[in-house]
Amino acid sequence: MDKTWKSETIFYLVSLVPECGRSCREVRRRIALGKEAFNKKRDLMQKSPSLHLRKRMVKVFVWNVVLYGSETWTLRKEDIRRLEAFEMWIWRRMMKVSWIEHKTNEEVLQMVDTEREMMDTLRSRQKRWLGHILRHDSLLRITLQGRIVGKRGRGRPRTMFLDWLLKTEEDNISYVELKMLAQDRSQWCQ
Repeated sequence: MDKTWKSETIFYLVSLVPECGRSCREVRRRIALGKEAFNKKRDLMQKSPSLHLRKRMVKVFVWNVVLYGSETWTLRKEDIRRLEAFEMWIWRRMMKVSWIEHKTNEEVLQMVDTEREMMDTLRSRQKRWLGHILRHDSLLRITLQGRIVGKRGRGRPRTMFLDWLLKTEEDNISYVELKMLAQDRSQWCQ
């Protein structure tokens, strides 16, 4: 474990907030909690009468545990890979697919009759939260907009929350346009 995690990690509103502001440790912790939640309800998830009902139970009992507080995460490629792997872990366990069977992820998704949805759900939650923040004058909005004054450290700058969210937008929208769109709540929700 590197020094950044040992120094000043606080536990705030059921989330770990390290001094450096990264989300990777919280993502790992949330995935572990999601696996624990799935294992507690394993019998129910594997033996329910319909596939549709089982998928809904996974999203209610497991995904909500994993995605709690995800609105503020700035994800790296490694974190996205972990979340996608967790999603496939859930579907494989639900359908009782053993690793010995050598089924591809696409085959498992066809068995479940779904597509990968966890990252889309996470991004939609983040966009909804961002719209809420941008509509109101608050310290959080000032913090999101603010830039740190001073000399930047060596190396590539870290990806900030807004940079990450704007990068994932399909139509490459600027921050000013995003702020104007957020003012109309009905348009933002669409």
